Amino acid sequence: MSFNCRFAPSPTGPLHIGGVRTALFNWLLARKNKGKFFLRIEDTDKERSKDQFKIQIINSLKWIGVDYDGKEYIQSKNVSKHVEVAKELIKKGFAYECYCTEDEINEQKEKCKKQGIPYVYNRKWRDAKDLKIPKDIKPVIRFKSKISGNTIIKDLVQGERNISNSTIEDFVILRQDKSPTYQLSATVDDHEMKITHIIRGDDHMINSFKQKQIYDAMKWQVPSFAHIPLIHSEKGKKLSKRDNASTINDYIKIGIIPDALRNYLLRLGWSYKDKEIFSLKESIELFNFEGIGKSPSKLDMSRILSINETYIKSMNEEDLFRKLIEFSNEYKTKIDKSKEDVVLKAINFLKNKAKTLEDIYNNSKYILNNSIDISSEDKALIDKKSRDIIINFIEDYEKLTELKKEKLESIIKNLINKHRTNFKGVGQPLRIGLIGTKFGPGIYDIILSLDKTTVINRLKELV
Repeated sequence: MSFNCRFAPSPTGPLHIGGVRTALFNWLLARKNKGKFFLRIEDTDKERSKDQFKIQIINSLKWIGVDYDGKEYIQSKNVSKHVEVAKELIKKGFAYECYCTEDEINEQKEKCKKQGIPYVYNRKWRDAKDLKIPKDIKPVIRFKSKISGNTIIKDLVQGERNISNSTIEDFVILRQDKSPTYQLSATVDDHEMKITHIIRGDDHMINSFKQKQIYDAMKWQVPSFAHIPLIHSEKGKKLSKRDNASTINDYIKIGIIPDALRNYLLRLGWSYKDKEIFSLKESIELFNFEGIGKSPSKLDMSRILSINETYIKSMNEEDLFRKLIEFSNEYKTKIDKSKEDVVLKAINFLKNKAKTLEDIYNNSKYILNNSIDISSEDKALIDKKSRDIIINFIEDYEKLTELKKEKLESIIKNLINKHRTNFKGVGQPLRIGLIGTKFGPGIYDIILSLDKTTVINRLKELV
C-alpha cells in the first residue's frame, strides 16, 4: 500500500507547537512506510494569510528536521479546480445556491441559542421550487448533506466513530464572491494530491465527516483518518498562541536543541513500551498508531528541559560547540574568534548541569568577558578570612611553573589546613573572584581554563 501524507497549515499566524507535532506524526508515518510527505500551505484566506507566517512555517519544519517532498503546495493556486468541483456538485445534485441574507442566518442562530440547541442551517433553499430568487443577493453554494442515516469513520486512533447525518448541516462550499471554503478546498486538494492518510487534531473530527460526504458524492477514494488528542497548556487548557512557548521560536531562543524537541513532541501523546529517548532512526522505525493515546497531552516545560539536558550531555562536543556558536550569534553576543578555542576546550565542563544552550553560554561568560561583575550579595561573602585565603592562593599560584590539576589540589589542600576551613571555604571566594558568582563550574576547571595572568589579575581586584 502506498502512503501519501501531508501537513496543511494556514499562514494566518505563527506555526503552533501542536501543529509541529501533527506535522511530525504525518512525516514519521510517511517515512516509516517509504511514502511521500507533502507540505500544503492553505492560503485561501486572502486577508489573514501572510508571507511572513509561510516562511515561519517552512523554517520551523526545517529546524526540527521534518523535510517534505517536492516544493510546498500553495492552495490558492488551485482555486479554479475547487470552483470546478463545486459546479460539478451542483450539476450532480449534491450542492445548491442559497440566497439567505445575513440577517436571516443571524435570526436562525439567535433562535437556536434561545432554545439551547446548536445552530444548524434550516435548509431553506435546499428545495427552492416555490421560492422567488432575489435579484439583489449573491448566493453562496451549500453542500447538500445527507439528512437520513449515519456516517461512519473508522478512525485509526479513536476507533469507529458514527454520527447521525441529521446533525451535519448543509455547509457552505463557495462564498458569495465564489471563493472556496476550507471544507471544499481541503477535500479537493487531498484528492488531487492523492493523499492516503490524514493525521490531524481531534478538533477536526466534524470536518472529516463533512469532507467524507464530498468524497462520497464525487465517488473519490476516501483517505484514512487519524485524529489525535490536542495539546493542553500546563494549566490544563487548550494550548493557544497566547501561551508562552507556543511556537518553535520560543524554544530556539532559550537554547533547546532540535533533536530534543522532536523527541519530546514524539512522546507527547505517543509511547513505545517504557522508552523515553529516541534517535531519529528509532522514531521512524517504531512510530505506530497503537502508541497514540486518546487523552489530551499536557505541555511540560520541565520535561522539555530534562530531555534537552540529556541530549546536551550525549552530544559530540564539537557539534555542541557549533550549536552554541549559532545560538550566541543569533540571540546573545557574538563569541569573539580569539575565545572560541578556549570555550571549545572548556565545553566538557561548561555543559555540566546545563539544561539549555543559554545555560552553557551563561556558564562561559567568565571566559567570553574580559572583566567580570560581582554582585553586592556575593561581595558581602568576602570577609577578612576570605581575603587572606585569596592572598595566600595568589602567592602559591604565582610560583607554579606548570598548571596541572594535581598542583592546584596541593595548593587548595594546604590552604584548607592553614586556615582551618573546608573545600567550600577556599573554593567559594576563589570562584567569586574568577567568575563573579559563587555558583558555576568546578574551581579547578575554572582556573585551568583561564590563562595565568587573568587568574592573578581578577583575584587581586578582590583583595
